[in-house]
Amino acid sequence: MSLFGLGNRNQKTFRPKKNAPSGNKGVQLKKYIDATLGSGNLKEAVRLPPGEDLNEWLAVNTVDFFNQANLLYGSLMEFCTPTICSTMSAGPTFEYRWADGVKIKKPIEVSAPKYMEYLMDWIEAQLDDESIFPQRLGTPFPPNFQEIIKTIFKRLFRVYAHIYHSHFQKIIILKEEAHLNTCFKHFTYFTWEFKLINKGELAPLHDLIESILHAY
Repeated sequence: MSLFGLGNRNQKTFRPKKNAPSGNKGVQLKKYIDATLGSGNLKEAVRLPPGEDLNEWLAVNTVDFFNQANLLYGSLMEFCTPTICSTMSAGPTFEYRWADGVKIKKPIEVSAPKYMEYLMDWIEAQLDDESIFPQRLGTPFPPNFQEIIKTIFKRLFRVYAHIYHSHFQKIIILKEEAHLNTCFKHFTYFTWEFKLINKGELAPLHDLIESILHAY
């Protein structure tokens, strides 16, 4: 969609782009999202369409936000290296350690690019798991689906937090700040609308979020 288009140099993604869930009403909802985003009205774009299922809406949007973060980070991969970003941080106060509760149960300190690799692999595994994101018509979502969604969004927020704190000057040089700000505004509106991230987790970008929500 044109609203989130990037220049040719940034079509590289950190992970291959994911498609909307094909089961249930995923494809139709994806078209609705594209249409509302195309209008430029982000507030309208995040709201649950009348009569639609909340879990369906969360599922389709989760894929979209994964793709957005994937594309944004893909444009910065050459600047976010283990040498430059030896820890996954958001400024001097906030550092993120990785654990997925399965392969890595105890949080470990890793570089930002390694954290991104773990994160995108983990999200992809959730999106590809049909017991979590059903592909067949009529297959129910799991009882803990919304908790899984909250964990995905909490971790996607860390991508934005790291980019703003560690790479914003590079974003300005690349003339991508408007794109980044629009993506994050969309992300913020959506997470606020459905209460997906605890306020404490948002502290690294508190002032920016407050300015965005002031107009919501």
